[in-house]
Amino acid sequence: MPDLAMMSVGPLQVGGLEIELDPDRARTSVRITVERDARVIAKVPADADRDELATLIRGRLPWLYAKINARRAEAAERPRRRFIDGEGFWYLGRSHRLKLTDEGTRPVALKGGRLLLRRDHYETAQQDLVAWYVTRGRDWLPGRMHPWAQRMDIPDADLNVRPLGYRWGSCSHHGTVNIHWATMQLPARLIDYVLVHELAHLRHANHSPPFWRTVGRALTDYERRRNELDGWGAGVWLPEETSG
Repeated sequence: MPDLAMMSVGPLQVGGLEIELDPDRARTSVRITVERDARVIAKVPADADRDELATLIRGRLPWLYAKINARRAEAAERPRRRFIDGEGFWYLGRSHRLKLTDEGTRPVALKGGRLLLRRDHYETAQQDLVAWYVTRGRDWLPGRMHPWAQRMDIPDADLNVRPLGYRWGSCSHHGTVNIHWATMQLPARLIDYVLVHELAHLRHANHSPPFWRTVGRALTDYERRRNELDGWGAGVWLPEETSG
């Protein structure tokens, strides 16, 4: 019988790997991803059979091992940021040097190409900088997303900016696109790819050929942008408790 209680059973162990299962009654196919923290997640139909799923995953083990090793290598190379004068932080594809200051009304501000951090907020610099990226994203991203949504005939999409672990974006069945605040470190053309990718998921839950055709109609060079995004993945700043 189909395993309708899969979520309560827990992860699946295959080939020495722990596969997190994410059942969804709206899904009709299996999507396996390796997150940037090397976790393996399988989005599956709610009535998927565990034995059949294990067989499917065994056929993908060489790809999974290679992807996990690549993710771990990225994590080892991820730069750590110090909150000192001259440290670089990315914003919209440009590196801005940090400057500690005793002036200003906000904990973090971008002025004259420098990222200003109030000295009396040094102890809370990490959360203050994250909050700055979140605020910037909420101000900047909607105006960037809505023209893409209209072009893709998804005019009612909502947007939220929040932490998403090691994912650039996600979407909900309620029509909300979620974007990681760290995405604001990317160049605008790569943010466009993230937005189009998630908008396409509002039409297609998996990475099927129709999904990629939807992406391709909006961004004809999406493959190049996707490859560039992979290159940026290990370079963006994430707080240590998120990236470690």
